[in-house]
Amino acid sequence: MTAGTGAAATVAPFLRLRFRPRPRNTELLLLIVGSLTLLMGAVSLGATERYLAAQAKGVRLAALGFGPADPFGIGLYLGALFAAHAVLVLAGRRLDQILLPAAGLLGGIGLLLMQRLPQDLVSQQLGGLELGLGRLQLLWLLVAVTVITVLAVAVRGDRWLRSYKYTWAAAGIVLLLLTFVFGSDTGGARLSLTVGPFSGQPSELLKVILVVFLAGYLSENRSLLAEESLRLGPLRFPPLPYLAPMGAMWAIALGVVIVQRDLGAALLFFAVFLALLYTATGRASYAGWGIVLFLAGSWLLYNLFPHVRVRVDNWIDPFRDPSGAGFQALQALYAVGRGGILGVGLGNGLPTIGGHMPVPAVHTDYPLAALGEELGLVGLLAILGLYLVVVQRGLRIAASLHDDFRALLAAGMSLVIGIQACIITAGDLKLIPLTGITMPFVSYGGSSLLANAIAVGLLLALSDRGPQPPPPPRRRSRLFWLGRGVGRSGRRSPAVTP
Repeated sequence: MTAGTGAAATVAPFLRLRFRPRPRNTELLLLIVGSLTLLMGAVSLGATERYLAAQAKGVRLAALGFGPADPFGIGLYLGALFAAHAVLVLAGRRLDQILLPAAGLLGGIGLLLMQRLPQDLVSQQLGGLELGLGRLQLLWLLVAVTVITVLAVAVRGDRWLRSYKYTWAAAGIVLLLLTFVFGSDTGGARLSLTVGPFSGQPSELLKVILVVFLAGYLSENRSLLAEESLRLGPLRFPPLPYLAPMGAMWAIALGVVIVQRDLGAALLFFAVFLALLYTATGRASYAGWGIVLFLAGSWLLYNLFPHVRVRVDNWIDPFRDPSGAGFQALQALYAVGRGGILGVGLGNGLPTIGGHMPVPAVHTDYPLAALGEELGLVGLLAILGLYLVVVQRGLRIAASLHDDFRALLAAGMSLVIGIQACIITAGDLKLIPLTGITMPFVSYGGSSLLANAIAVGLLLALSDRGPQPPPPPRRRSRLFWLGRGVGRSGRRSPAVTP
């Protein structure tokens, strides 16, 4: 195969576009319901802000007007979602109709939260304009919706992923090395990489690359991993030649903790690896040995590295230093407790302490603290339910695929979102040590939104059920044929056979 032929084969999945409009009524209905929900939240937030402003200025509340807190922002975002729906309708592919509304509603909740928080938490100059927290989140959400739509419409094959899985893995390692050498520290961890005016966390993109590599590797070796095993007495291990990937993943996870001090990325990478290994082989023993390896490595890191020990000790007893290391964790728990069952309402939570936010990382690490206080337990359960919907749809897509690589890819993309949501939820609620990763589609962060948009876009592309088969021929009754065979005169026509 020549170089030109190979390049054409790689880009061919993006070029075979056929536009045959097909209605997507379920998706449209869910988008309408989600839009109404977000509009109600925006109006409630606007009413609260106007009420507080009226109290502060001593003016009549009626003079302040009525409407959303940021009508331009919420209107532009909802317009982007319906534009994405229109593109999917025009494309005519038989894609899943639940994923876009679920991801869109999660993104809208995150947008409302960023609009509600102090805008000077994040500020960036872009094209001569200074954008605050809410407008930056809106910008990245628009990019995320665009990425989802482009991938859902344009990706028609998987060769560009399947055939270059080792290239993708090498690119992920290069990202880690670049972050280690040129990255900047965030909260004591080397997480961010800056390119021009933009900065992001390569670990977010690395999780997608990891899923692509694991789907390719496990699909090629699935039968051997599932059927063969190495026995040492009553214990069973994977075949010796295939222990290397598990050892490599263990080393990468520990290396991320050591070099970048990123507990969340390490836990996420290893959890996704074990979940996909179990999905591919059905061998619970493999996942069990993986957990044993991770616990052993965690114990080793706890005893060797002070920053790991600080995280764990603060998780065990945050009251040991309530005004220092444990301050943010305790304030997050207090915020969730103040919310109760129904919450205090959008805009009524997060009082300042000494003029400062009680949870400084509320827009990245602790979004559930703010949402739990203002929306209550009911709101938190609804948000977690949306993540369950995304995971369920992804696993359903995986179960419907007959190709091992595509099935594992779909399962991995859905699990990486679900596992990340579980890790940050458990960290915010003090069930595990705080890991510092973001809440998918809700937390602030362009790299997080971009990586999760790639996952949802690929899930939509993989959900394509192909052309709709023609309807079966309708069976004609004997009266139909009798009617065709009888002329107006009442006699049977000899040319027609009943």
